[in-house]
Amino acid sequence: MQSTITDDIREFRAPQTMTTDELGDNLARLVWESFSDFLSQEDVETPLPDVDTLYDDDGSAHRTAEEALIFFMWAHTRGAQLAFLGRAPDERIREGLDALHSAVFEDMVANGTPKAQLPLFEQRVSARYAEYHQAAAESDGKLGEAVSRHMMGEAARAATSEAIRERAVAVANPLRDFLEDVELIDA
Repeated sequence: MQSTITDDIREFRAPQTMTTDELGDNLARLVWESFSDFLSQEDVETPLPDVDTLYDDDGSAHRTAEEALIFFMWAHTRGAQLAFLGRAPDERIREGLDALHSAVFEDMVANGTPKAQLPLFEQRVSARYAEYHQAAAESDGKLGEAVSRHMMGEAARAATSEAIRERAVAVANPLRDFLEDVELIDA
């Protein structure tokens, strides 16, 4: 007798525990998926209204890609921080987020980014995180404005800022909800 797909489907169960290394690896995978979706410009729930203007020249496309990667790293970092805040020691959360960043940086080098460029990229990441955390503390709208300004320069429209705000919420909230039932344990 041949089984059908429905016979083989098992209910998805979220893990009850996750090590800091597992958290980092899983978050890195999600960052790359979000980033790939952004670059493909297809099948995204919240398309960016100005995105076509980003790919007119190589300089804009490169800046936009880097800024998008930083944004998705920040959004996943933020979602994890919100999920584990008060439930896991700060040091353990930091270890998981360090594992995320290490995995992303290793992937970048494995895919052609010269290792010598990583320190400059890491500085840019640090500066953006500080700015995005401050903007998010003020309002989601301020966050959208800050991200769109870095991705598109002064040409960003209010609709683009709003779409970016929606993407930040679309990334951080489900991630936070998923991780709220997971205990973060030492690696």
